[in-house]
Amino acid sequence: MRSRSVRGFTLIELLVVIAIIAVLIALLLPAVQSAREAARRAQCTNNLKQLGLAVHNYISSNEVLPMQSLAPTAQDQSWGWSYGWGLGLLPFIEQQPAFSSFNFSLGIFGNAGGNTYQQGNNTVCQLKIAGFLCPSDGVKKMPADPNGGTSYVGNYGGPGQLASAASDGAYSGTIVPNGFKTDPNLGPVGIESIRDGTSNTALFSERLIGLVGSPSITKADKDAKRAIFTAAGPAAGTGAAGVQQLLAACNALPPTTASTRSDANGYTWFAGYPYHIAVNAYTHVGAPNSVSCNNSVDQGGWLTFTGPLGSAPPSSNHPGGVNMAMADGSVRFLKDSINLPTFWGIGTRAGGEVISSDAY
Repeated sequence: MRSRSVRGFTLIELLVVIAIIAVLIALLLPAVQSAREAARRAQCTNNLKQLGLAVHNYISSNEVLPMQSLAPTAQDQSWGWSYGWGLGLLPFIEQQPAFSSFNFSLGIFGNAGGNTYQQGNNTVCQLKIAGFLCPSDGVKKMPADPNGGTSYVGNYGGPGQLASAASDGAYSGTIVPNGFKTDPNLGPVGIESIRDGTSNTALFSERLIGLVGSPSITKADKDAKRAIFTAAGPAAGTGAAGVQQLLAACNALPPTTASTRSDANGYTWFAGYPYHIAVNAYTHVGAPNSVSCNNSVDQGGWLTFTGPLGSAPPSSNHPGGVNMAMADGSVRFLKDSINLPTFWGIGTRAGGEVISSDAY
């Protein structure tokens, strides 16, 4: 009997099959990555939604919105660090045990003073709270390690250049500071203070968390949105032209420009400082995902955490924009290409701007 030979694949056929599989994988991977990012963005949206609901519950209990910083308090240091809005919201985001464990008699730095955080409050302040962290951020170590940081930041307000030259700057947002104020009208903000309408006023957004150790970052670096640079801009009272002058100076910085600081964004979730905006707040000055810049004329240029006359825009790793929680509790996605006057308008709580719902 004749033996029958079994015919196998030729080399060409094998290469064709491999090529087809490679093409299918190349087509599939972006879809998988896109689906994963969509899930992360949905989780980020939910985190902001929960913060918005927490604020409304906070208002029900306290009749005011939480503040960026409670400075001055009896426990804070002479330079103004005090409790931030994150600490006050703990009971309203299902973190009552953490809130109850915090010893307010010790303060942020402890009664002895010095430069060490939370003496006696380490357990609480070192918590990494999932509701304060965007899953798309990608940073594993917090900037004030081992202390916990935050991806979510409160609306500090619109451009300081649009404010009166006699005021402290951009105190027109929903998360306002309590310390170092010269404006006699500055203080806690209630829902009645949001005269522009809660659906047209920002409450929270997100910022990419800073880097531990504050390494030097150039403007061309992939982590440039996590850093803060310094530009020369005008002071308060210079109007829209002054805002554009600041943004032009910030955008004109050469790609090789080194950062002033790269650990400021979301530095801690539990502490705040009135002039250190980037710690737990952001401003409506530069467009979303643009570079952050201090203003060298702001308080003598020492505000390396971004001051009221600088630009600390929201930022994220979501393609094309950032998530933003409005004062009515809704969450919207703001594109990087948003019209700047519109962006400034939703940053103020009582600016009287006329804003269309399809403008952002």
